[in-house]
Amino acid sequence: MDALRSVEASGQDQKLKPPSLLLLALEARAPWEFGASLLAFPLLKKVARGDGHPVMVLPGLMGGDVLTSFLRNFLQGSGYTVYAWEQGWNRGPRNGVLEACIKRVKGLREKHGQKVSLVGWSLGGIFAREIAKALPNDVRLVITLGAPFAGHPKANNVWWLYQAVSGKTVIDDAQIAEIRKPPPVPITSIFSRSDGIVS
Repeated sequence: MDALRSVEASGQDQKLKPPSLLLLALEARAPWEFGASLLAFPLLKKVARGDGHPVMVLPGLMGGDVLTSFLRNFLQGSGYTVYAWEQGWNRGPRNGVLEACIKRVKGLREKHGQKVSLVGWSLGGIFAREIAKALPNDVRLVITLGAPFAGHPKANNVWWLYQAVSGKTVIDDAQIAEIRKPPPVPITSIFSRSDGIVS
C-alpha cells in the first residue's frame, strides 16, 4: 500500500509544477480583488450565523495577523469567536512556532470548553494541518486556503523566498510524506486553478 502511495505521489509530483509566469503575473490583481470583496461585504453578511465556537486563523508565508484581519473580522461578524495566531510574521517552521500554536489551541480549548476550528492560509494551512494531527481531540475542523500540501514543496513560485526566510533548504521524503498525511479531523481545502503562487 505504501509503495502504491509512493508511486502515486511520484506521478503527482511530476504533474504539479509551479504555476506559469502568466498566472504569477495575474497575482497583481490582488488589490482589485480586495476592493471587490469590500463591495461584496454586504452580501457576505447574509451567510448563515456561526455557533460562537473558537476559530484560530493562521497566515501564509511572510504574512502576519495584520494580513488576516479582514478574514478574522468577517468570521467574528459571522458569529464565531476568532483569534489570531500571535506568532508574528510567518517565516516557516522556526523553532518553537508549531509548539506555541499547539499550546495556544490547547488554551483556547480549555478557555471555551469547545473544540477549536483552524483556518490556514497557504503555509498557515500546513501549520493548521500539523496542529490538528497533534491535537485531534481539541481541533474541530481544518480549512485550508491555497495550502501547498499536495505536490512537491518546490511546486510553487515562492520556494526561493521560503528558503531565504525559513533557513530550510532541504525537505526530505519523510517530511513530504508527513505533510501530505491528512489530519484525523474534518478538513476542507479551498484552492484556485488560477493561483499564481501555489500549484
